[in-house]
Amino acid sequence: MGARKYFGTDGIRGKVGESAINPEFVIKLGWAAGKVLAGQGTNKVLIGKDTRISGYMLEAALEAGLSAAGINSSLLGPMPTPAIAYLTKTFRAEAGIVISASHNPYYDNGIKFFSSDGYKLDDDIEIAIEAMMDQPMTCVASNKLGKASRINDAAGRYIEYCKGTFPSELSLQGLKVVVDCAHGATYHIAPNVLAELGADVIEIGTKPNGLNINEGVGATSMRSTVEAVLEHGADLGFALDGDGDRIMMVDHLGNVIDGDQVLFIIARDALKAGRLNGGVVGTLMSNLGLEIALSKLGVPFERSKVGDRYVMELLQQKNWTIGGENSGHVLNLNLASTGDGIIAGLQVISAMLRANMSLHDLASGFEKFPQTLVNVRFENADSDPLSSDAVLTAKAEAEKSLGRQGRVLLRKSGTEPLIRVMVESDDELASTTWAEKIADAVRNVSS
Repeated sequence: MGARKYFGTDGIRGKVGESAINPEFVIKLGWAAGKVLAGQGTNKVLIGKDTRISGYMLEAALEAGLSAAGINSSLLGPMPTPAIAYLTKTFRAEAGIVISASHNPYYDNGIKFFSSDGYKLDDDIEIAIEAMMDQPMTCVASNKLGKASRINDAAGRYIEYCKGTFPSELSLQGLKVVVDCAHGATYHIAPNVLAELGADVIEIGTKPNGLNINEGVGATSMRSTVEAVLEHGADLGFALDGDGDRIMMVDHLGNVIDGDQVLFIIARDALKAGRLNGGVVGTLMSNLGLEIALSKLGVPFERSKVGDRYVMELLQQKNWTIGGENSGHVLNLNLASTGDGIIAGLQVISAMLRANMSLHDLASGFEKFPQTLVNVRFENADSDPLSSDAVLTAKAEAEKSLGRQGRVLLRKSGTEPLIRVMVESDDELASTTWAEKIADAVRNVSS
C-alpha cells in the first residue's frame, strides 16, 4: 500500500483556507471521487456536514466537483457523522461524504467518506481517489453533468432510526436528562430522540452559529454538562462532540463517565442478555481497569492502535461487535456501522432501566486505574527518542516495578512533534513518579 498524500486515519483534515481545506482543492477532490465512483450503480452521492461556517463553502465545492464528473449530489444539511453513514446505506448511494472536523474548533474542517454499505471507505478506493487527484480535471458533456437535490426529511429518518435501537418495552418516562450537543450536528437530533422516547430533556449546546461548535461545550469540555446535571437535579447527562460520533456521560452526582466506562456498561449488559458476540476491543489507551473488569466477567479483551478506524478493523477481524475508545467513540456493530454517540447513550440508559440502577451505581462495577499522561515535545523530526537506550531502560524499570498492576505506553503523536508517555497503576503515586522519570529520559534524548 502506497504512502498517503492527503488521507489520514479519519479522512482529510486541516485549517480552513490552508493545506487541503480550501475551495480549489475540494472541487478537485469532489471531481476525483466522482471519477472513481462513477458508474458503480446509482450515480448518487450524499453530502452532509456539521455546523461550522466553512461547511457552506466546502459543500458547494464538493457539489461542483461531483457534477463535473457526472455524479448527482443529495444534500443532507447539518447531520451527525453516523447519520450520514446510515443514510448512505438506506438511499443506496455510491458514497456518503461528511464535512466535519469532529471535536476540533470551528476554524478547522475535514472531509471523510463512507462507502455504500455505511462503513469507512476502503483503503484501495482512497488510494485511487488520490491517484485521480494528480490527473488534469475534466468535465463531462453538459447533458451528462450531475444534478443536486436536497433531502428534506433526513433528520426525521435518522431520529426514527435511533429510536428504533431502543428496546420497545422500555420508556424514558420519568427520567430527566441533560443533552449537550456541542453546538454541533446533533443539535436538532439528540434532544428530539430523547424527548420522543419520553424523557424530560434539558438542552445545552443546541444554538449553533457557525463559530461556536465545541466551544466550552460537548464531549471535550465536560464542565457545562456537569453543571447542568447538578443545577437541574438530572438523572444523567449526555455530552456529544461536534459531529455526534462520540459520547461522554455524567451521573446524577456530577461524575464524568468516560468511553471506557460506557463500553463496560454496554458490554456487561450484552453479556447478561446473551447478546455479546465474542469479546470487546479497546485501544492502547484503554484503562487497565477496563481490561481487568472484563476479565473478571470472562469477557475477552483486545487492544488496537489508537483511532476508531483501528478498533473497527480489529472488530471485523475477530467478528466481534462491541468496541471503543476512552474518548467516547463506541462501536455497536449490531446497531450501527460506525461510532454513534446517541445510540451508545441509549444503550447505557437501557442497561440502567433493565438493571434498575442509577448510572453512578452501574459504572461503579469498574474501577479505573489512575493514569498519568505526560507530553514531551521534541524538535528534531528525524530523531526517534523511543529507540534510545536511556528511554528503553527507564521503561523497562517502570514495567518491572509496576508488575501486573500497571502498564507503560510510549508513542509518538500522529499530529504534533510530541512523545506521549502514559503510565497507569493501581497506585497513583507510582504512576506519576514513573511517568515523570520516563519523560525526563525522553527530554534528555530530545534536547
